[in-house]
Amino acid sequence: MDEWFEKQRRELLQIIEKFAPEDGTHDMQVPGLRLIRASRLSEPVYSVYEPSLCIVVQGSKEVLLGQEIYQYDPSSYLTASVHLPITGQVMEASTESPYLSLQILFDMNQVMDVLRASGEAIQTRSETSRGMRVNRVNESLLDAVLRFVKLVETPQDIPVLAPYAIREIIYRVLQNENNASLKQFAVIGSYAQRIAGVVEKLNCDFAAPLRVDELATEARMSASSLHEYFKKVTGMSPIQFQKQIRLQEARRLLLSGSIDAAEAAFQVGYESPSHFSREYARMFGLPPVRDIRRLRSSLVEENERILPAGNGG
Repeated sequence: MDEWFEKQRRELLQIIEKFAPEDGTHDMQVPGLRLIRASRLSEPVYSVYEPSLCIVVQGSKEVLLGQEIYQYDPSSYLTASVHLPITGQVMEASTESPYLSLQILFDMNQVMDVLRASGEAIQTRSETSRGMRVNRVNESLLDAVLRFVKLVETPQDIPVLAPYAIREIIYRVLQNENNASLKQFAVIGSYAQRIAGVVEKLNCDFAAPLRVDELATEARMSASSLHEYFKKVTGMSPIQFQKQIRLQEARRLLLSGSIDAAEAAFQVGYESPSHFSREYARMFGLPPVRDIRRLRSSLVEENERILPAGNGG
């Protein structure tokens, strides 16, 4: 890592340490910017990645999508082109050297605007690739990201400069030859863009019965083509994708404490509580009641670690 690159990384690190002083995810005033801090290795965290760029400034992270593992650290970055259910885990962190990262959210309309402005040929393409990529960080991208993140220090500049900064970041990502996949998801009518529509529908209507023929018709594909291209984008079949979304939502509902396992099962689309319990345990390692008890115990321990005895509020 050369001297210039390290200087840029150190500047990003200082900003994150200042504006994310405690562990957790911090939404910034800059639209689409999140800063993340973790002072110790994490258990697997189940979530849905939105279309975004993720950069680690200190430490490292591992993301599981389907059966594929994506690892990234300060020398690399991750892009997600569609909403994808993932399992993420911080792999390198400590109190002295916490995991520090940032996430920049974007949408395909912004990507398409950049493609048009750059004069690139925009055409319907049949090529479809995975909706998640890890690539090497280069100087031009890191420089653009730093300018965007530094806007947290000058809030008065955000309304004017943030839109231009995010456009430059998208442009730099698109310039990376390994990120041709991002273009595919922006092009209206492309197979990737049609699958992105199916992904969005499954994310919104996860509790509804899965009817592949109807999804295929909406995507203007045969059922077999839908299965093929859906797996190319997400690394899993539509039913596996729906199952992950359902179980993640059920876990969130249970952790909120407002309903029991049977009601959570019903709300996310399961007709059989026993079937729900088996699939829940297969995904999270424990049946619902025991898993939620363990999670709550971990949260209490985390709060006690962050707030010493005597510090209320």
